[in-house]
Amino acid sequence: MLTKRIEDARQNYINSKTAISYERARIWTESHKKTEGESIPIRRAKAFKDTCQQLDVEIFDGEIIVGAVGEFRKCGILTPEFSWTWVDREMDNFDKRVQDPYVMTDEQREYVRKNIFPYWKGKSLEESFLSRLPEDTAKVAVDTGIVDNDSKWRQAVGEITPDYQDVLFKKGFGGIITEAKKHMEKLNEVSAENLKKKEFYQSVILTSEGIISLAKRYSQKASELADSETNEDRKNELKKVAEVCSKVPENPPSTFHEAIQFVWFTQLGGILSENPLALNVGRFDQFMYPYYKSDIENNIMNKEQIQELIEALWLKLSEWVWTISANTAEFFAGYNQFQNLTIGGKTRDGKDAVNELSYMALEATENVKTHQPGLSVRIHQDCPREFLDAVTHLVSKGTGFPAIHSDQAGYQMLINAGYEPEDARDWNNCGCVVPHFRKTGEWTSAVNINITAALEFALNKGCSRITGEKMGVDEKEPKTFTSYEEIEEAFYRQFDNLIKHSVISTLVAQNLHKEMVPRPFLSSCIENCIDEGVDLVDAGAKYNLGPVLTGIGLAVTANSLAAIKKLVYEEKCTDIETLINAIDADWEGYEELRQKALSVSKYGNNINYVDDIAVNIANHYYKESHRYKDINGNNFNTAFMGISNYLPAGKVVGATPCGRKSREPLSEGVSPFAGSDTSTPLAAMRSAARLNQDVHSGGTLLNLRLSEDLVKTKRGQSNLGSMIQAFFALGAFHVQFNTVSTETLLDAQKHPENYKDLLVRVAGYSTQFVNLSRSMQDAIIARNAHDKF
Repeated sequence: MLTKRIEDARQNYINSKTAISYERARIWTESHKKTEGESIPIRRAKAFKDTCQQLDVEIFDGEIIVGAVGEFRKCGILTPEFSWTWVDREMDNFDKRVQDPYVMTDEQREYVRKNIFPYWKGKSLEESFLSRLPEDTAKVAVDTGIVDNDSKWRQAVGEITPDYQDVLFKKGFGGIITEAKKHMEKLNEVSAENLKKKEFYQSVILTSEGIISLAKRYSQKASELADSETNEDRKNELKKVAEVCSKVPENPPSTFHEAIQFVWFTQLGGILSENPLALNVGRFDQFMYPYYKSDIENNIMNKEQIQELIEALWLKLSEWVWTISANTAEFFAGYNQFQNLTIGGKTRDGKDAVNELSYMALEATENVKTHQPGLSVRIHQDCPREFLDAVTHLVSKGTGFPAIHSDQAGYQMLINAGYEPEDARDWNNCGCVVPHFRKTGEWTSAVNINITAALEFALNKGCSRITGEKMGVDEKEPKTFTSYEEIEEAFYRQFDNLIKHSVISTLVAQNLHKEMVPRPFLSSCIENCIDEGVDLVDAGAKYNLGPVLTGIGLAVTANSLAAIKKLVYEEKCTDIETLINAIDADWEGYEELRQKALSVSKYGNNINYVDDIAVNIANHYYKESHRYKDINGNNFNTAFMGISNYLPAGKVVGATPCGRKSREPLSEGVSPFAGSDTSTPLAAMRSAARLNQDVHSGGTLLNLRLSEDLVKTKRGQSNLGSMIQAFFALGAFHVQFNTVSTETLLDAQKHPENYKDLLVRVAGYSTQFVNLSRSMQDAIIARNAHDKF
């Protein structure tokens, strides 16, 4: 049961609209005006420190974990150094956006247009990216839904897991300052490399001083509030907050309260430094457990008090909102920040890692019903049955949590990527479904590629069927194809072209991040960066994997190729010209043929005929992408992870040979096309498991929907646990479930005011159903709800 303070905060969270604060942008801009001519790392570090020293400190009613990104409790910030032009274009209609609207006042808009945006004109990352991107790449890669990486040139990279175990909790930011100074003293020899390292250490010292000063200001604020507080209990709480903030994050934590406040200050620092996507909490139950154990044994706190602190952190993680463009919001719908928190799995030496905090994290997610953190669990073959039962119990509650991962598959993915065995065993989840490790700097979600668009271009002379515009490479008249193999070859030519442009757009973005946005604060959270004196943007982490290209529409594409192969070239019940005419007409006047196309075997039903096509596409995708290298010499990697990308990707693709209508959603991750998995969930799992998942180091996502009644009982939940273990025994990596009934979802559409805290699994994340656009809600409802195992 939630305490009153957590329930009050939860009600504020679900009932408040997201408001935009320009304070961070204001301070950041004024700081840069004062540092003209200084080096970029130092300017960014000084801007961060100025922000920490000048941002209003807000302690909201009842809070015991403190720290806010702005003056509003549910708040987004602006980062004009990355991009201001989209804000200028969109902010007059922020509150009218179909997906992820924001509240912004006329006074705020007037201020930023007069005092902030003019300074950044011609200086932002977005403007530089668009000026450098080759014209032919821009044609398919800028706001098209075909190749999309705008979250990497309108925003920061993010995708980092701070190293609490070996850096932050051992040293504190005060210790990081001391260490940086010692490293600087050793750099006596004059060289360009050493000068750059000195500059790096200077920037780390500045950002560390900044986050320490912010915490001290919160300590002072709490003391001031305590002095005027008449309620004795609240007075003592505020005194405790003041005491905790006076110690951390400057020093290593000594109690659970100090440790969890340290975690939030680190998240807050990352947000203020760059408003990042996927700033992951990491293996929470591992690095927090020593403080839990010590507090319990020494009667410092009891379990109920610790549970309340965990739930307070869940709310803080959810109250910050990632501010993004309308285009990006279509791909990441639901105010999601992808702050992934991982529990379970094995320890570095291969033992079971489940502990009391693992269960308490599951309980917190069930209790508070927040969309953050993105809770992931690692399941191994010998994990405690009690833990697996607790996981399936949470699944039955209909939150879409947790994301369930195979411990062994995640380990193997990192081994294949070159990680040392102990580090590979210590993996956490990043963002959606990316196996990650706290000593890694990588672009885990560089580009979204519309695979189905490649098939459309192959069947339409390289042109979009919707706009008629030439978007792909030249291709022959489709009605002259004489064999399935010829069509398949044309598809792969178009697919390879989209991969090429994805690589080009990523390389341009990588170079610009390296030049324009060094990351001293987040670099200070990664061990190897401090040891070597190298920023994250310069590949300072111990492991630096190549950028990940995410495929969209695998199932739709495989289904469509299967339909062509079966109907045209095997059964010969139609010819290619008639099929092309049918999809040109969006199936109007061709309903009999469409029904035949719909009857062809679909991916997700354990049928080799179509599953093999999906496997071939995935294998080709990996091989073609992996032959490219990024700016650090790392091979590009692939993923079939799921975000809401399959909706905007579908909006730009016409009708497809599988029977899908024009502009309908595609398919996400390695999931079946919505409603086409008409067999059992285990059959869908078998189809997904056929893919060689260990090579797709960006992760593979399987999203399934189960009938609410199927998992209502303990027996149903136990059966689900056995099915998950069987799935992972096949070599699969990930699965997640929606278990909310269609009746409930339809009623939530009609009466959203009654369902403000209803969570659903969108793709690689969960969010409030009422915060999704109608088209996204309809896409979730369209998934087949399996009523038997």
